[in-house]
Amino acid sequence: MGKADIKGLDDIKVFVDDFYGRIQHDALLAPIFNFRLSTHWGPHLEKMYLFWNAALFGIKGYSGSPFMKHATMDLNSEHFERWLNLFNRTIDEHFEGPVASDAKRRALLMAEMFRSKLDINSNTSRHVF
Repeated sequence: MGKADIKGLDDIKVFVDDFYGRIQHDALLAPIFNFRLSTHWGPHLEKMYLFWNAALFGIKGYSGSPFMKHATMDLNSEHFERWLNLFNRTIDEHFEGPVASDAKRRALLMAEMFRSKLDINSNTSRHVF
């Protein structure tokens, strides 16, 4: 018996909570996220629920500019690869189907867009993927 697809906000909460739980314990990503979010994990998770609900189902509620929060971070390709790997593993462990595939596709596009913008903004090769 296969896994169910992502069907709505309750499923989004499952993968967002699990994904960021993994990030909080990841040797590479935890220091960056914990430094930025330390006592603000709750509001961040709430914002991510709204973000993914808007991205996957077109439900209004998310507002913000995700890239601007990341523009000042010292990130490189290893950070993006780890983030994407953790995201994909989290989705795959919980869900399968068209919406789950769309979530992974959107995460990849977002990572590539952020990397590209960081390359342009930094004007160096340190962010090259």
